[in-house]
Amino acid sequence: MSRNIFAVAVAAGFAISGSAQAQDVIEMTSAYGKNLPILGTAAVNFVEKLNSISDTIEFEHFDPGELVPSLEALDAVSNGSVDSAYSTSGYWQGKMAAAGLFAAVPFGPEPGEMLAWMLYDDGMTLFQEMYDTNGYNVHVELCGTYAPETSGWFKKEITSLDDLKGLNMRFFGLGAEVMQKLGVSTSLLGAGDIFPALERGAIDATEFSMPLVDANLGFYNIAKYNYFPGWHQPATMFELLINKDVWEGLDEKAQNQIKVACMANIADNFAEGEAKNFPAMVENVEKHGVTIKNWTPEELKAFEAAWLEVVEELKAEDPMFAKTWADLSEFREGYKTWFNNIYLPRPWN
Repeated sequence: MSRNIFAVAVAAGFAISGSAQAQDVIEMTSAYGKNLPILGTAAVNFVEKLNSISDTIEFEHFDPGELVPSLEALDAVSNGSVDSAYSTSGYWQGKMAAAGLFAAVPFGPEPGEMLAWMLYDDGMTLFQEMYDTNGYNVHVELCGTYAPETSGWFKKEITSLDDLKGLNMRFFGLGAEVMQKLGVSTSLLGAGDIFPALERGAIDATEFSMPLVDANLGFYNIAKYNYFPGWHQPATMFELLINKDVWEGLDEKAQNQIKVACMANIADNFAEGEAKNFPAMVENVEKHGVTIKNWTPEELKAFEAAWLEVVEELKAEDPMFAKTWADLSEFREGYKTWFNNIYLPRPWN
């Protein structure tokens, strides 16, 4: 081989090597700080999973506020100022009534049933349709889920639902509509804003996440009564939003790698939540002086009745909500055949 031919071969080798290592960086803002266990670490875990299997794209994680605040992520991704966001569609409840149905449905499906509807029925098609019909330039992937959250931290014990009237409370998604029916004034605050609001008395109570996550935020220092079950969020679903132009600019392999990483993240996110919350509940009681309370069957029926009123109102206001609710309800009616027969009654032991 002549020196010139050798030089050309070496140059070509460097070109090929450089091409193989070149990666498109996709900036991703998360709605949750990476310091939050389960909730915030899920976004970090997704990025790690994706980056470990892809040699053409690389996601870069940013905490809330580093690029945009949590509640501005949808608009930022849609207009292209941010490439992507890890969030939950319940944050867009004020923009689109149907958004809450893809995040957490009061008295609705638990994780298994919700995943079945979204991945093997019409849920994901309707999810994308919601964004498209409302003019958002985003592609959506389901990218995380976990089991019920606690239904509130209160400074004072709730002895009857009359005690809720007049309270100011941080509340999420469609459940906030229910609480308003019962006389609660609700607001949607980001994670970092909740404790200061409790401390200065701007809110009297809050719900946010699971016991471990809530303990990380220190709610037990001010609100000692923690209420269960999580009627407002039997399952919570998390989304990956990607600017549609960015998504369509990716090749099929890169798109599939994102889908695979999200599917792995769903399993990981769910399992972590199931594993780490019962020790947190014990610690909250024994170390932090928390009192665990359960809503009575009569109180839960009152919450459910208020929820069904909300459903009828939102169906009349928003055609997309009505369409999605009808589809989910049809699926749930069929799913009962499986659920009511295959699972043991709870509690069994």
